[in-house]
Amino acid sequence: MARETFLGLDIGTSSVKALLIDADQQVIAEASAALDVSRPHPLWSEQNPEDWVEGVEAAVHTVRRHAPEAFARLAAVGLSGQMHGATFLDADDRPLRPAILWNDGRSFAQCEELTRRVPDFLARAGNLAMPGFTAPKAMWVARHEPAVFAATRRILLPKDYVRLKLSGEAVSEMSDAAGTLWLDIAGRRWDEELIAASGLTRAHMPALVEGSEVSAYLSPEIAASWGLAGRRIPIAGGGGDNAASAVGVGAIEAGEGFVSLGTSGVIFSVTDKYVSLPQRTLHAFCHALPGRWHGMSVMLSAAASLSWAAQLVGRGDKIGSCVDAAEVFGRDAEAVKSAPVFLPYLSGERTPHNDAQATGLFAGLRANHGAEALLFSVLEGVAFSFADGTDVLREAGAAPNVPLLVGGGARSGYWGQMISDVTGLSIDLAAGAEAGAALGAARLGMLAAKAGEERAICARPETQRRFTPDPARAALHAPRLARYRALYKAERATRL
Repeated sequence: MARETFLGLDIGTSSVKALLIDADQQVIAEASAALDVSRPHPLWSEQNPEDWVEGVEAAVHTVRRHAPEAFARLAAVGLSGQMHGATFLDADDRPLRPAILWNDGRSFAQCEELTRRVPDFLARAGNLAMPGFTAPKAMWVARHEPAVFAATRRILLPKDYVRLKLSGEAVSEMSDAAGTLWLDIAGRRWDEELIAASGLTRAHMPALVEGSEVSAYLSPEIAASWGLAGRRIPIAGGGGDNAASAVGVGAIEAGEGFVSLGTSGVIFSVTDKYVSLPQRTLHAFCHALPGRWHGMSVMLSAAASLSWAAQLVGRGDKIGSCVDAAEVFGRDAEAVKSAPVFLPYLSGERTPHNDAQATGLFAGLRANHGAEALLFSVLEGVAFSFADGTDVLREAGAAPNVPLLVGGGARSGYWGQMISDVTGLSIDLAAGAEAGAALGAARLGMLAAKAGEERAICARPETQRRFTPDPARAALHAPRLARYRALYKAERATRL
């Protein structure tokens, strides 16, 4: 008997990804379509919403071409996507302007205004108002493009605009909606006072479902164009990219989570209750599954710092050799004690500082320091930023127990061990584990289609290796971590 298949669609910033899996979660076909980002002015970051739809069509077409019979057995679709983007639609659900993306920084003044308008803003929103979130973007449009704002009848997040085009239904889900600054995160419902503070009403918001619930169905027109005429294919609520990635690596119960060592760095920890610590820039969001939330710390330059350093010392894209050189240097405890200390704030920093003006620096450089010392310091500085994030999660009562290490930097066992040493976390490395948002989206599709039990569908991959904190190495890094923290305070003081 032919088995059902499930499609995960991830609407990213640089590409749209499509992943088709079977009931055993074996990958049948996958494809991606590149996306462009427009930066017409400093701090601006925008995309044409129709590019997401065209990207989905292109990726789905490729998957269908590679696996036509399996695609014909499609039982459900799940959606994931870049968070915080603002898509302004008119009364006919047509985009009024390019979507303003998560990494757009123009609305800093509106963040201050939003906080002033709502006296208990932090208690209500659970997060600091930052330009990355959706609400300040809407306020910026109201201030600078009043005709667009007046014509706006609905604002949707990126993946939810794709859902609208696939189904005709305007629906979001809890994890993505939590990143708007319009959601009562503890109550998992829209907060009308927060919405009103942005000059909007509840009518501007989509309906809400849980990520594992059916949100809509492929429209007859889309189903027919995909070769599925006459079929009623459910679309799961889905999840924001990090929540969907957590589902993809089996982080679904309280205490489970992941450490993502990618271009940026994330520590994601599932909780069974709402946690909040906005004063230390903890991101407090709903999970994509019912009755669960998550705390998240974010650093802006993780593996990006190593890539920068590799270019700096003339090693181009030879990241592996850079890690090897740092590891050789780090074996000498006396050399480590005298190595420079590196602040990895090359693009500012999020957790725990919320400081866009923070800068990277090397402190303690001497003439005898070569490339190996610099590379070691970069790896260590990134690990120290994870230590700061872990401390924030612990203070909020939301630290993960044994998170998975994922992302491109997970290929370095040396770096993984260093992160374990300085954070005090035991960290698992799973064979082939990535923070796969498209896989998480497909899994949410399976849950919406009632294709199995939650724990079975959202299984954690088998552990390949466990990093446990080494007390001797932790003691070696401890005074350097204290210096790292003091350096940031000193650098910040010179800017105030």
